[in-house]
Amino acid sequence: MRLIVGVSGASGAILAENLLHALRSFPAVETHMVMTEVAQRTLELESGLSKEEFLALAHVVYPINDIAARIASGTFVTDGMIVIPCSMKTLSGIVHGYSDNLLLRAADVCLKERRKLVLVTRETPLSMVHLENMLKASQYGAVIMPPMLTFYNKPRTVDDLIDVLVGKILMQFGLEYENSRPWQGSQA
Repeated sequence: MRLIVGVSGASGAILAENLLHALRSFPAVETHMVMTEVAQRTLELESGLSKEEFLALAHVVYPINDIAARIASGTFVTDGMIVIPCSMKTLSGIVHGYSDNLLLRAADVCLKERRKLVLVTRETPLSMVHLENMLKASQYGAVIMPPMLTFYNKPRTVDDLIDVLVGKILMQFGLEYENSRPWQGSQA
């Protein structure tokens, strides 16, 4: 399996970090990552990882402006893409086909090739523009997956909360993440 991970500049670098760690637990999954310049700055502000440590979590990393990269073409077959976190600017670019960087182009390729595109949108509260863009992205075939908190798993740490989200993201690609505790149903 080959997945693209796009990291944009919204708050939530830890979400991408945890997803990339989780993907490393699947030996058959090859990750291709591209991150925006703002995402690099957000990583510096929010994470204990250096840029080099973060980039090392992916198998292949592409510069944001490398429009000639493999992931810019539909002939480079992937199983899809996850944009985590997905800023409202990135969402807007995806929805409007404004592919002026590699992350946006790779997402555009996923849509045009009818490949899975998961957008972990980050913003609150949401404006009408944000909601309309999410609706359009969904209509175009993307899966909108804001990082919602879950409590049925009785989380004790932030990582517990993120593990559920990562598990739900990976389920979109048929992967079962062992650190994610799915809903077990009531014990009537």
